[in-house]
Amino acid sequence: MTGGDAALMEAALIAVADAGIDIRHVLFERFFAAYPERRASFISVDAASRRMTDETLQMIFGLAKGEAWVWPLVAELVFTHRSYGALPIAEYDAFIDMTVAELGAAAGAAWDDATAAAWQRHADALKAMIHKARAEWANAMPAGAPQIA
Repeated sequence: MTGGDAALMEAALIAVADAGIDIRHVLFERFFAAYPERRASFISVDAASRRMTDETLQMIFGLAKGEAWVWPLVAELVFTHRSYGALPIAEYDAFIDMTVAELGAAAGAAWDDATAAAWQRHADALKAMIHKARAEWANAMPAGAPQIA
């Protein structure tokens, strides 16, 4: 746990909330601009954008706080995403980086080099967890392998 990181990160979250800024709209515009083919994967962009933005921020902040629930959530989300096909790992990484960038843009004066570094450290840890979960699921349940009913 990095208490200093968590405090910096929380201050940024509070600044964005106090400003009444919902980063999900610009985040998803940016994501779909980079990956336009992905838009068709969403039944409801409104619902998914709320959930994905909130969960991404919660997982990154949870890592900064040393929360034990992050790994099981990451593993479950990676498994659940398999139903959308083989999503490129670069899209996961990009979405996380875009989330941090949009949070920084919205945080204004509450975002400085130390805060950016704290968010990026734990965003990188989340990306590493996703990579690990992908590898573990691929090993445990290879795509196309027969499943016992």
